[in-house]
Amino acid sequence: LSSAASDVYKTQIKLYGLGAYALTATFGPNLGLPLAAFWFEYVGWQWVFWQVIPLCLVAMAAVSHGIPQDPVRLERFRQFDGIGLLTGFPAICALVIGLLQGERLDWFESPLICLLLGSGSLLLGLFLVNEWSHPLPFFRLQLLKRRNLTFALITLAGVLVVLGASMGVPTEFLAEIRGYRPLQSVPMVLLVALPQLVALPLVAALCNIPRVDCRWVLACGLCLCAGACLSFSQLTADWVREDFYLPMLLLVVGQPMAVIPLLMLSTSVIAPIEGPFASAWFNTVRGFSGVVATAVIGALGTAREHYHSNRLVDHLGNAPQAVELRLQQIAGLQPGADSGAHWQHLAEQARQQAQVLGNADVLLAMAGLACALLILIPILPQRAYPPRPVAPTH
Repeated sequence: LSSAASDVYKTQIKLYGLGAYALTATFGPNLGLPLAAFWFEYVGWQWVFWQVIPLCLVAMAAVSHGIPQDPVRLERFRQFDGIGLLTGFPAICALVIGLLQGERLDWFESPLICLLLGSGSLLLGLFLVNEWSHPLPFFRLQLLKRRNLTFALITLAGVLVVLGASMGVPTEFLAEIRGYRPLQSVPMVLLVALPQLVALPLVAALCNIPRVDCRWVLACGLCLCAGACLSFSQLTADWVREDFYLPMLLLVVGQPMAVIPLLMLSTSVIAPIEGPFASAWFNTVRGFSGVVATAVIGALGTAREHYHSNRLVDHLGNAPQAVELRLQQIAGLQPGADSGAHWQHLAEQARQQAQVLGNADVLLAMAGLACALLILIPILPQRAYPPRPVAPTH
């Protein structure tokens, strides 16, 4: 899709086409929860899976009508990267399964996770060695010598991890701490998703002005994302859905300002004939970043939750008078319950508080990651100018 966008769009509207492609990183992921909640609550859980069928049919019709057919080149089968397929496919499968199941199986305490991550890393190394010398590889490693592309891939991975946490952690907090059903979190998610239909074209128009350096636009977008995560990190157990609205507004503007400049920087150093290889890099990083985000958020959140839980237990153990006072307050709220129920209620409050503090730490770490990406901007990328038609020569 991104290869076709780079090749098909006319020069004057290329950035707007890339802005439409950026919807896959900003609008699409945020639309998943509202759709799933709607189907589950009002139609049937089966439609959570069936919904892709009509959408895929529409996409197939759009591809058939809108994208020109490339000439068939059967001779490429003679150069097919079979070794790359046999090493790369199981490598990605093993790494993805290991990262997604690592938290549930206690990471390296599990022999299965060690096997998956170890074998996946080994196969990935063999895959990269093969790709370097293959005449028609899946990934052209030589493209990474271009600073703008390398910077765009690194920053895109970091941005997607930040965005995954900034949307996933608040939703998880409302579900587990406040008891929200998925449908009750939909307004918060739509607050970020729907404005992207307007924000992305506006940011594309801004980057299409020759006087505007897209690196500054990217820096502003990262600052807004960092500010949103920093605001999220102030959450307490009393926060409700409306308390997340103001930081979400920062994400409404920050997401497109962080994604579109990256697409502009990367495509500025890629020739149309190299589009498929650049697309392979971009889409693999985009997909794999979601897996990494899930693993990092889960591992970091669990570690910080355990840390705060131990600190709270130590604090309660060293303050018996405070514990007694708290138990009396709980007894006033539950006059008919016995002392065992009071202790259970106190333990549940401590668990919830540890989880809240763990979520806050994850969001604070995401703000730090966004700030770290800012450091790369004056070091790696070179300025990219918006595409303009070349004047004919006579």
